[in-house]
Amino acid sequence: MDCETVAMKVIGLMSGTSADGIDVALLEIGINKGLPQLRLLRFAVFSFPNGLRERILRVADAGSGATSEICRLNVLLGELFAKAAISVARSARVPLRDVALIGSHGQTIAHLPDPAVEHGVSVRSTLQIGESSVIAERTGVTTVADFRPRDMAAGGEGAPLTPYLHALLFRHPRRDRIVLNLGGIANLTFLPRGRGLRGVLAFDTGPGNVLIDGLVARLTGGAMSVDLDGRIAASGEVDPRLLRWLMAHAYFRRKPPKSTGREEFGPTLIDALLRRAAARGITEEDLVATVTAFTAQSVALHVRRELPHNTVSPELITCGGGANNPMLIKGLEAALPESRLLSADEAGFPGRAIEASAFALLAYLTAHGLPGNLPRITGATHSAILGKIVPGRAFQGLR
Repeated sequence: MDCETVAMKVIGLMSGTSADGIDVALLEIGINKGLPQLRLLRFAVFSFPNGLRERILRVADAGSGATSEICRLNVLLGELFAKAAISVARSARVPLRDVALIGSHGQTIAHLPDPAVEHGVSVRSTLQIGESSVIAERTGVTTVADFRPRDMAAGGEGAPLTPYLHALLFRHPRRDRIVLNLGGIANLTFLPRGRGLRGVLAFDTGPGNVLIDGLVARLTGGAMSVDLDGRIAASGEVDPRLLRWLMAHAYFRRKPPKSTGREEFGPTLIDALLRRAAARGITEEDLVATVTAFTAQSVALHVRRELPHNTVSPELITCGGGANNPMLIKGLEAALPESRLLSADEAGFPGRAIEASAFALLAYLTAHGLPGNLPRITGATHSAILGKIVPGRAFQGLR
């Protein structure tokens, strides 16, 4: 591929583990000196209609999703993703005919990276919904989607897929940095001082907001879905015994490459937490405070254990919904006193736009025949071109 390419406009779409809406990023992407260069043109968040989040989370809970409901939601989300893409292009005054690609992560409803042997075959599986054929049909734009399965077919975890973008945006020539995405699941990308992709490490550290949000929803009967500004946690005290039990979770004994999801840190664990809290008389406020501390402590555990020993006072760049929780940030500062915390916005790129931008980048790489996974991070046996391409109306083949 040439060292420089003409920049093209690409839209990235995603909804995270928390299923709190659709993130849309419109970027201009080109290649300069062998590396992609990105410019964010527009970003927006679209909330789901009332009741849709609950439907998504219900089918994402193990054993609770009817096939017909998953089938309907797949198409419905495709329609909503398409509307969101059209809306952002319109607000940016960019005609859809000028958008070269759409990259859609979709909505994860299951992620099972641990291999299970069935009929003599090792099975790793993941499922994202939000039908890409609907997106391509409604927008007329060639759409790339379903990025995780190819990496998993190559023996990888299918995640995390954002470190490539993290390195492009935030790697510093003289400072060690950590990018911490506090979404439903927390994932960490270590960027050693230098340039390019050499030496980059990344993995899921465990829960981000998924336990906090799920617990608050359960305790309030669905009246609240988040601990706004960490107020509930701030009114409680961390229960050390319960925190120790949480920190003994089997996931933390695994070494990277590794990834996780609601299957390990979702409703089943919340059920166990509520039983233990009831047995010991732990208040609701103390329970939320403890779970918030658990997210911070699980991140700190991985920073201390998995990063190279020569890491020097790394800057910790936070993004994702959890970056807006003051109690979670306070917990991270206490657990990692040697690190300087700053938001992604302070580091130079809007934090909420990062994940949607990552899937715009992955679509761009796929369309140019370039791999989007980093095998040493996902555990795949080789680099792979990710995703499935649904041609738009003007599709003339890849060049």
